[in-house]
Amino acid sequence: MAHDLAVRLGDDALILGHRLSEWCGHAPTLELDLALTNIGLDLIGQAQLFLGLAAAAEGEGRDADALAYRRTEDAFQNCLLAEQPNGDFARTIARQFLFSAWQELLLRRLADAADQEIAAIAGKAVKEVTYHASFAAGWVVRLGDGTAESHQRMIAGLDWCWRFTGELFEDGCAALRTEWDARVDKVLAQAGLDAPEPVRGITGGRRGRHSEHLGHLLAQMQYLPRAYPDAVW
Repeated sequence: MAHDLAVRLGDDALILGHRLSEWCGHAPTLELDLALTNIGLDLIGQAQLFLGLAAAAEGEGRDADALAYRRTEDAFQNCLLAEQPNGDFARTIARQFLFSAWQELLLRRLADAADQEIAAIAGKAVKEVTYHASFAAGWVVRLGDGTAESHQRMIAGLDWCWRFTGELFEDGCAALRTEWDARVDKVLAQAGLDAPEPVRGITGGRRGRHSEHLGHLLAQMQYLPRAYPDAVW
């Protein structure tokens, strides 16, 4: 169980961290370029710890790099929300807001877990994720309560991401839903936004059934290790 949890947490962080890295050099301002890149680096660091723990637990001689770069698409267990394309800045913020609000709640719970290794990583990571959640929430408010265009873009970003949020509460996370809903609703109210209408959720990422977007992402992320399998740094 601890192995599966570590893989899911590591895959979430790895894939979303890679998505944020795609903004490097392309964000609307230098400040945002640095902020998104640093959040991505935080997530990659979390991925290294969780995947390292998962690799050690399986005892097959693999390490975090092997899990990141040597697995096929159907072996990844990240949530579908993490792999969604960046879209415009508003969609990226919507994705980060919804994900980080959930991740912070989960990591706070796991920081008190009986598994000391999971608890130690979660306790360290939650400090970073608290900032991620605050950063994203602040931008939801700024965009939602900004110009007519930023308001509409924020609505569109939330609409795109909303169908993937139900999956976050599978696999023992259902108890987080009430507090997550309250957090999200509070920020959306401050932004002058309504929560999207309920829709039929799209799931499957936890069981290796992904959107077409993950395959394209992995083709880029795993190119060097697959093209040069014997290369070392």
